[in-house]
This record gives sequence, structure tokens and C-alpha cells, in this order.
Amino acid sequence: MRKILTVTIAMASVSGTFASNSEPADTTKVLGEVVVIEKSAKAPIPLLPLDVKVIGSQTIENSTETNMLPVLQNHIPGMFTTERGLAGYGVSGGAAGSVNIRGVGGGNKVLFLIDGQPQWAGVFGHSLPDTYVTNDIQRVEVVSGPSSLLYGSGAMGGSVNLITQRANQEGFYGSLRTMAGSYGSMKYGVKAGYKNGGWRAFIAASYESTEGNRKGMDYWLSNQFASLSYEFSQHWEAGANVMLTETKADNPGSVELTQPLGMWARQFRTTTSVFIKNNYSISSGGIQAYYNWGKHKIDDGISNGQSRSYLFNSKDYNMGITAYQTVKPWIGNNLSIGVDFKHWGGEAWNSEKSDGKESPIVDKHVNEIAGYAMMQQALWGNRLNLNAGVRLEHSSQFGNEWVPQAGFIFRPLTSNRIKFNYGKGFRSPNIRELYMYAPRNPELQPERMNNFEVELRQWLMNGKLNIGLALYYINGDNLIQTVRIDGSPKNVNTGKFINKGFEIDASYDLNDDWAFTANYAYLHTGTRIIAAPKNKLFAEASYTPCNWQFSVDVLSVWGVYTEQTTENYALLNARVAYTIPFNKPLTIFAKGENLTATKYQINYGFPMPRATVMAGVEWKF
Repeated sequence: MRKILTVTIAMASVSGTFASNSEPADTTKVLGEVVVIEKSAKAPIPLLPLDVKVIGSQTIENSTETNMLPVLQNHIPGMFTTERGLAGYGVSGGAAGSVNIRGVGGGNKVLFLIDGQPQWAGVFGHSLPDTYVTNDIQRVEVVSGPSSLLYGSGAMGGSVNLITQRANQEGFYGSLRTMAGSYGSMKYGVKAGYKNGGWRAFIAASYESTEGNRKGMDYWLSNQFASLSYEFSQHWEAGANVMLTETKADNPGSVELTQPLGMWARQFRTTTSVFIKNNYSISSGGIQAYYNWGKHKIDDGISNGQSRSYLFNSKDYNMGITAYQTVKPWIGNNLSIGVDFKHWGGEAWNSEKSDGKESPIVDKHVNEIAGYAMMQQALWGNRLNLNAGVRLEHSSQFGNEWVPQAGFIFRPLTSNRIKFNYGKGFRSPNIRELYMYAPRNPELQPERMNNFEVELRQWLMNGKLNIGLALYYINGDNLIQTVRIDGSPKNVNTGKFINKGFEIDASYDLNDDWAFTANYAYLHTGTRIIAAPKNKLFAEASYTPCNWQFSVDVLSVWGVYTEQTTENYALLNARVAYTIPFNKPLTIFAKGENLTATKYQINYGFPMPRATVMAGVEWKF
């Protein structure tokens, strides 16, 4: 492993800083810590011209959040997520924590991964990001823009790779955390690691529940994680991990309903993988096999004043193998090659509440196999890095898809950087769009988009001030939309879209105690897109004297379309923590969100909570 330069700094930093006025060649402090990224990643991140942002463990911990989505939304300029309540973003009724990056997303165009494994419910074709907790996450790597070259279908608008925790210090250690707050919310978490020689083991478990800010919005989520690995030598490592998540969310429906919807959804998800990695000075890579499985049960609630007579059921799976290797054929050159195989699908049926009689809906699967290659070449003493690659993906459903990508990184001076990237993104239609319900169309073809992006970054004042500007242009077609043909709904490839905008981020470390960070995103779209704000601003100030931590942040959003209305709002949040310097430190913390009690909604008909507070303690051992 090595410490490397993060391509772009995630602007969530509580205390992020650079050590010098130049872009360091080998290390960088990100969000108050040095982010360590394995050499055996699919491609060398410092050489990618993509807009990659990294959120490290210290930032995740300092946020005191238990769900990853609010951390991501604050710290990634062009990202926006839907919400429906205090805890849990909702797992039914179209409110399932959908994620947009630069206006592209809608639940199925941004790919979520866990340790590089693609995550989605095979029947529905989208990730379930509202179920991803912070308790077992070490860091997050976010690509704003297409990353289909590396990950294939689903990464059309971007990718979010959740890197799980692993034991990083000798011996046994861990932590316990408990929190309580508004609306009967309770949150618990425990994690522990053990390292002895080449052996590493890590376990984590968490549970949270809330009554919600409205009657009939009860929610709970349970998560467990375990990993085990062994380093045979400094060059070889093998390991395995497993993650289990179970959740239940109640949905009362829109406030405009004359009676509560009475909808609920319960789901169980598991993610497992085994891997072996190699790491040499001129070559690194690995092979990983994974199997993700889930089952869902949903009561669709009231219809025409009466409870529906059935329950919706589904089982799905997503399994595959990924193999990749990076070699250095000559000085200044990196060649990354890889092969991916994915097999995914599932079945869905209705079961009668009275007698359990089952009515099948769908039972399908899809196979995908792909190969890709990417080359990076350094010129002029590493002042210029050229990058080009291509992926060929074959699907049993739609055939072949070519995915090119090219760009460069230019460093005119040691304190600045210019990046340009062109990339193609695509998304294959999911089983729901192809085969389920009336709009189904088995002839659908993949959605596609072309992304052009320029990023400028400058380090000033001996690295204390870091400023970045990104400009992008997105041209997409074949967008899958539901239209009426002869009076009947049908999914068709008809839509075109153009998104363009810019993002600014800046961080400034005044001294060891004071730090400031901010980011702003502007988005222009040809048509109105749900949950894709025209303007989003996040700003944070932190003060960390001695054993205290104080932080205040503001999230302002203008022009977010909610299907019926356009919302403008600003949220004021604050956190305070004090660590008692015992041999085993104990931290007491509290936070308040939406302290001005702003009235707003992100999903139409689901007003968000007014001011809320949470308090808790964490003991590290």
C-alpha cells in the first residue's frame, strides 16, 4: 500500500490541509487525515483525469451521521439525494434515497459499489443507498461523471465506491457509540479490529430506529459486517468479507391523502466477497468474486379506501468475478487491463394475504462480460499525463457496447493542475423496465451519454488554501421514458438531454484550530429533472481547540423540482464534542440540524422535519 495524491479534494473537510504550496507527489492530507489507497486498485487514481473525490474516515466519524447519504450530499458539490424523513430515506413509494450527480441519476444511473462490487437490487435495477451505514466504512471514492470504462453499465452518471474498514493497528481495539434524539430516534454502533502479523480481522454492527416526524413513519435498520484477511508476504494478500442489512420502513403517503396510505416495506440484503491481491513495484492487481443477494416484502397499503389484498415479494441476486492488473512496461507508463463478468436477475410475485396463494410477475436474469484496457503516459518529467482507454461490454440482452475514454492532466506549475476528460457513460435497461408491469418493453436498448469536463485547481499560501473549478457538458440520448402508445403506457428509448454547469470548491486552514470549507454547484438542464437543484451551496467552519470540536455548516438549495413544486431552502446545522482524555478516551457529543426550523420538502407531499437534536457518547478501547 502507499499514500497517494487524491485526484480532487472532497470539500467536506473539518481540518483538511496540504503540507506545502505544491501538489504533493506522494501524500496528501484529506479531510484531516492521510488517505491510504491500495496499489491494487483497478487503475492508478492519481493518473486518472476523472473528477474523483475522496471522503476519509475522520470526516465520516466527525459528522456523527449513521447514514452515508447526508455525508455525501454535503461533501460532493454536484450530488443531491432525496429524503423523506428523519432517519432512513425511505425504501418504497419512489423515495428510496435516489442519487443525482450533475442531474444524472434518478435511482439507477449512479452506480454504488462496496469494495468495488457493484450493488443493485437485481429485479429493480437500482442501488439501495439509504441502507448504507457509516459504521463499517473507511472511506468513499466518488467519481462525478461517467466511470463506465472501469465499472460498465450503471455508472453512467458517476460511481460511489464504499471502501469498508479493515484492521489498521496492531492488537485489539474498537469503539462503542450510542445516540438518542428527536422523534424517539435511537442509534447504536460497535466495531472492533484485530491485527497480528499478517492477519487482519474487523467486525462492526449497528442498529437505529425512529418514530419519524409524522405518524406512520416508523423505521428501523440493522447492519452487520465482518472481514478477515491474511498477508502471505509484502506482495500477496487474500481475504473475505460479508455484510448483512435488514430494514423496515413505514410509509403514510403524501400529507394530501384523506387517509394514511399504510404502506410498508421490509428488506434483507447480503453482500459477500473473496479476493486475492498482488502488489509489486512494477505490477499490482487482483481477482475478486462476489455474490450479493436480497429479498423484499412490500405492502402497498390502501387503494380506493381499502387495504390491498396482496403482498409484493421479490428475490434477487447479483454475482460476478472481476480481475484486473496494472503493469509498468516502461518508465512513466502504466497499463491497466481487466475482465469483468456479471450475472444478475431475480424473481417477483404477489402473495394473497388471506391464503398465501402466489401470482408470478417476473423471473429473469442477464449475463454481462466485459474487457477493458487503459494506458497512462507521463511526459516532461511528469508535468503532463496522457490517459486513454476503452471497454467492450457484451450483454445477453442488448449485445455489444463500446465505451471510450480519454483525457490529460497538465501541471504548468507545481502549485496548480489542469485536467481534461472525455468519457462515455451507458446504462443497460433493468428487469423492471424490460419485463415488469404494463410499460415493459423487452426491446429496450442502453441509455448513453457523452461527458466533457475541464478541472482547474490551485494551491496557495503554502498549501493552506485550495481552490478548484470544474466545468462540464453532458449530451445524452436513448433515455428510457414511459410514453402512451395507442392509449397504453410503454417504456421506449426516446429521450435526449443536455446538462451543463460548473462546480467550485475551496478549503482554507487558518491555523491548527480553525478550518473553513465550501463548495457550490450550478446545474442547467434542458428539461426539469426531479431532485436535481439548479444551485447548491455548502459551507462549514470548524474550531478544534484542545479536546473540543465545534463546527457550524449551512446547506442552501435553490431551484429543486419536487414533481409539483420548486423548493428553495437553507439549513443551519451545528455540532459540538468534547473528548475526556482517559486512557480509553470517551467523547460526548451533540448536534442540531435545521436549527432555524425551515419548512421544506424534497419529495412532494413529504414535509421534512423541523429542528432536530441528537446527543450521544462514544468510547474507544
